[in-house]
Parts: sequence; C-alpha cells; structure tokens
Amino acid sequence: MNDPLNAFCPGAQPSLMGRPGGPLSGLSFGAKDLFDVEGWITGAGNPDWARTHAPAEHTASAVSALLAAGATLVGKTQTDELAYSLNGENAHYGTPVNPQAPERIPGGSSSGSASAVAGALVDTALGTDTGGSIRIPASYCGIFGMRPSHGVIPADGLVPLAPSFDTIGWFARDASILRKVGEALLPSGRGGVPVKRILLAEDAFALLDAPVRDALIPALARFPLEDSVIVAPEGLAEWLPVFRILQGWEIWQTHGAWIRATDPAFGPGIRERFDWASTITGEQVAAAQAKRADIRARMEALVPPGTVLCLPSAPGPAPFLRTPPAELEAFRNRALSLTCIAGLSGLPQISLPGVKVEGCPIGLSLIGARGSDLSLLACVERHSLPQPATEQ
Repeated sequence: MNDPLNAFCPGAQPSLMGRPGGPLSGLSFGAKDLFDVEGWITGAGNPDWARTHAPAEHTASAVSALLAAGATLVGKTQTDELAYSLNGENAHYGTPVNPQAPERIPGGSSSGSASAVAGALVDTALGTDTGGSIRIPASYCGIFGMRPSHGVIPADGLVPLAPSFDTIGWFARDASILRKVGEALLPSGRGGVPVKRILLAEDAFALLDAPVRDALIPALARFPLEDSVIVAPEGLAEWLPVFRILQGWEIWQTHGAWIRATDPAFGPGIRERFDWASTITGEQVAAAQAKRADIRARMEALVPPGTVLCLPSAPGPAPFLRTPPAELEAFRNRALSLTCIAGLSGLPQISLPGVKVEGCPIGLSLIGARGSDLSLLACVERHSLPQPATEQ
C-alpha cells in the first residue's frame, strides 16, 4: 500500500472487498486499529498490546456493516496508544501527517483515519470518539467527522476505553458521503425530527482566543441562527472535571488489570494519564455521576428534538509538532472543555470544515438531540459549503 502520510499501521494490512451493488460500492475505507478484523491482531497503537493479544475471531459489526453496504476495506489506521490522547502522536509508530497542516499534529486518537481521509487515501474511515477523537482530528485536518448518539452503533469487536463515553464515528471529505456512511451504520428509523432551530453556544465561543473567534464569525452566516444560549450557567470549566474523573475511572476499570500485569511501554503523556486514572476515588466518582445527571438534564432541555446547538469544534488550529508537553496538555484541556458537552450528555455531534486561521483549518460543530443522527447529517449536508474552507 502506498502510504506517504503514515496513516496506516506498519506491516501487512487486511483488505476486504465490499458487497457488489451496495450503496457504498466504489468507496474505500480504513478502520482505526481498535476495530477487530477476523484473523488479524488488533494492535490498539501499542506493541505490548499487540504482543499480548491473539488475532480476532470475529470482525467488528461496524466494519461488517460498511462491507455489506459495498465499501472496500483497505487497511487498519494508526491510533494513539489505547486511544488515550487527543494529539495523534504515537511514540512507537510515528505521527500520521496532517495533510492540511504538515507541520502540525493531526489530532488523535483517530489520527490515522483522519489523515487518510484528509489526504484522499480513502473515501471514509472508521474511528472512535470518547473525549473528542473524531471531532478534534476532523477540525485539525479540515474534514467532516461524526460522533453519533452514544450507544446507537454496536461496539462489539472494539477495544474499549471508557464505555459510557465510547462512540463509533467516521470521517469524510464530503457531506454527502458522510451521510451515506451514516445510513449504512445507523439503525433504520434513527432520522429524528427535522432540524428547525439552530442555537449559538455563546459560552463555547467565549473559550476561544479573539483572533480565532473573529475568524469563525463569518462562517456562521451559512446557518440560520435563531438565538444564542449559555450551555453551562455554572461555566464549562465546571463540566470538564466531571468528564475527566468519570472517563479516567472507567479507563482504569477497563485497562488497569492489563497494565499492572503487563507493565507496557507507553509514550510521553500516556503513562502519566493512566497513573492519574488509577488514583481516582469512589467518592470522586459518585459526586461526578450526580453532576453528570444534572448536565444530561440540562442538555436535553436545551437541545430538544428539532433543535441543534452550534459551537466551535476546537479551541484553535492544531498545535505544532513537538509542542512542549505542558503546553500541549493545556491546549488539550481547552479542547476537552468543548468536547465534553456531547460526551457527558451522550448527544450526537458533527464537526464540519469552517475556516482557516494561520493557514490551518478550524471546524464548526452542530450538536443534536439524542437519536437525531440522520436528521443532523441531513442538516450538515444542507448547510455545508460547496467548496473548501476559505482563508481568513
């Protein structure tokens, strides 16, 4: 396989033809190396994980659904180690290239999938989104990325991270392909009420630096915004710790035993996150779960069927490669302050190309009501630009 972007995993790749005559016939796709393909080891971005796991006995349902719809699998794409990052830099296998900004990170943990789509190596690609790993790479790489309603797509055959946040998502360069892939993956009857109201998330835009916010404002003209709202009256800064505690606790419940038994080699930042996750207490989790229930109630009231919320996908352009770890972690926390909104509430969100700042893409996002996945896809297709994002 010709892979000038380092988007695909090293070595031999699974290649499976799609069903002839399906609605996705003629399209190619990659699958993040968290998805099982029968007969192949799922590596999860870490050599010790690959070493300690046998080849998959079954193919993940999401992969099978795209094959059944006619798309052809061309290989496994790179992921951050066990998907516990938003950066896309893998210390073992290298960093996939961001085709829209080669001197910057692609975003993770679905970095390889985003890189492959943005660089036209494939038409679409499967990824996962726990804390923003579809939405952030989509924003950084200037493509479309869909995080569906939590639990709507079966997660069998998937290496989990934090199950109550994990979602199966996908990328595309074209809104029409994004929708068609959704029709293949999402259960029938998930259209929901057509979108009638689009609200601006005022406090989400307030998190941006002024140059980024000013650049995004003209792009909002494509949406018939009805009003602006405050998402979190207590401040989005109060929502982020809720997400981090619950996600971290679930991550340690999922992988802690393997980490203790294996003592795997992790790259910079990954080991530290797992170490922190191991310290979360039951009292912290109970308090965060209570707050999460309030957040879900708030979002369901704010985004009823037929309403969507418009917000920035990321706090700014992708950070540069080799950004100092402390600076990168600070930017990651700003990004999580935006992505935790849909994560905590389990709502669907799509990032779509917005504008370019400093020559680099920044996306806009729409969050819809639970179960409104197909109507949200239709809304994005209706309001997408027919040409690439313009320079600001």
